[in-house]
Amino acid sequence: MADVPDQLVLKVARDREGRRDVVARRIIFSALLVVLALGLLNLFGQRPATTTTEAPAARLEVYAPERVRGGIYYQARFTIDAIRQLEDATLVLDPGWAEGITVNTIVPGPLGEASRDGKLAFELGRVPAGDKHVFFLQLQVNPTNVGRRDQDVQLFDGDELLATIDRSITIFP
Repeated sequence: MADVPDQLVLKVARDREGRRDVVARRIIFSALLVVLALGLLNLFGQRPATTTTEAPAARLEVYAPERVRGGIYYQARFTIDAIRQLEDATLVLDPGWAEGITVNTIVPGPLGEASRDGKLAFELGRVPAGDKHVFFLQLQVNPTNVGRRDQDVQLFDGDELLATIDRSITIFP
């Protein structure tokens, strides 16, 4: 059997005496497990939340995640319950709905799309009293997009503001 090289100390190299790398590895592994557990508890997104507001003319509901991760696809659902007839229903969304986020599909297609003071405006048309209009957006978060954005939603009937929902989204890497 060959002799032990002069630079090698058997107690440290073979028996690992005086080494603390085991403790460091356990700390790093535990930290990774904590991050994974927080992800399972939905700290990093994508479970949708429902936000609702009611006005004399209509009830507005937004069902969309408030926390998402970069690169994922998700869906937002907007439900308008008309209490009285809406002649020219228009949904106006803050720029945060499209900033660093790709809008893949809009279903059903709105009658018109426009911009109102830099916000996205979707003209939905007439909604009879007692009817529901459900509007979907399928979105994808761009992978380099990180941070917090306002995603407020306003419901108009023509130029009359009927309802507003204040919400925001947090985007994790």
